[in-house]
Parts: sequence; structure tokens; C-alpha cells
Amino acid sequence: MNIEQARFNMIEQQIRPWNVLDQDVLDLLHVVKREQFVPAAYQSLAFADVEIPLPGGDVMLAPKFEARILQELNVKKHETVLEIGTGSGYMAALLAHRAAKVTTVEINQDNKALAEQNLAKAAIGNVKVELGNGAAGWGQEQYDVVVVSGALEVLPEALLKQVKVGGRIACITGQPPVMEFNIITRMSETAYNTVKVFETNIRYLAGAPVPSHFQF
Repeated sequence: MNIEQARFNMIEQQIRPWNVLDQDVLDLLHVVKREQFVPAAYQSLAFADVEIPLPGGDVMLAPKFEARILQELNVKKHETVLEIGTGSGYMAALLAHRAAKVTTVEINQDNKALAEQNLAKAAIGNVKVELGNGAAGWGQEQYDVVVVSGALEVLPEALLKQVKVGGRIACITGQPPVMEFNIITRMSETAYNTVKVFETNIRYLAGAPVPSHFQF
């Protein structure tokens, strides 16, 4: 496989047609090498339009999702980011190039170790990987940007409070088969503005409460 040609094809055939037109984001996909964050067993799928399995039943989102989330958040160099659901560390690596500091929380010990190894290999030093369940918030600190890398039925109040006034939350919420990817901006201490970006259907974040769908 010609890796650079495969990367070019991914960007031009999957990502750009999905309305990712921010040149800084497209350029970053050349800088952060996706194949370095994909488990060895799935290297052949590094640039494919699929979710890639990770330890513990987690997945890497398809490349177009990651790029679109990055574009819609428009992270600035002075901003701090909280990511819930580290996975292989790829999204954290992308965010790290745009932000001042990234704190990413992973519930699975194997994924935490994998992400730390991948980030170290990529020489990314402004990401801190924490072990724990961040689906209902993480600590007391507030951030400029919060990214939930997995679906939730409903966004918890704690995560809404975790973003600073003027900050943004990227999250996918709802129930299958139709979930919504939203960007939520905190307008004031009590007011939030939600913009629906697209509909999708992905698996729930590990550790998130999964609703029961029994019919009575």
C-alpha cells in the first residue's frame, strides 16, 4: 500500500466530500499520521471509511467523523480541551495540534496504555491521558472545548457545566438508529445554544448509561 496515496485518497474521496473544507484541518490530516494510531491488526483499514476495532469493544470513528468534528469545533491555540473517550489517542493528537492543552479520559486500561504509547511515538507532549469514566463529567475544572468521542443518550448536566462561557461541546446524542451530532455553545452561566450538524448512528460511549428498549 502506498501510504501517502492512500492518505490523499482518504482526504479527497471521503473527507472533503463530507463538507470538510477547512484547509487547516485537511493539512493536519497529513501531519498527524492516522496509521500510527491504528492497532497493528487493522493497518490495512487505516484510511478506510469504517470504524476500526479497539480493545474492550471500543472503536476508532471513521476518518470523516473525526475531521468534521475538528472543523466544527474550530479549536484555537490558546484553548484547553477535555475529551471523553480516548480510544487510540488519534482524536486527542489532532486536538493537541490545535489547542494549548488536552486532557483525555479513557475507561479502558488497555486503551489508555495504547493511547499513551501512540502519543509518545508521535512526540505529542500537550496531552494528559487519565484513567476513569468521564461520561458524567471529569473533576471540577472548566474547559474551552469538550469533545465526547462516542454517543450518549442524553448529555449529562455535569458535562454542560464543564465548559466555560463561550466554550463549545461536541457530542452525539440520542437513540439508534437516528442520533444527532451537535455543537453546543455556552452563551452564559445558564444559557446554551445548540446547532445540529448532522445525523448519524454510532455506538454508545463505554461507561455511558445505556437505555433499556424493552417493549411492554
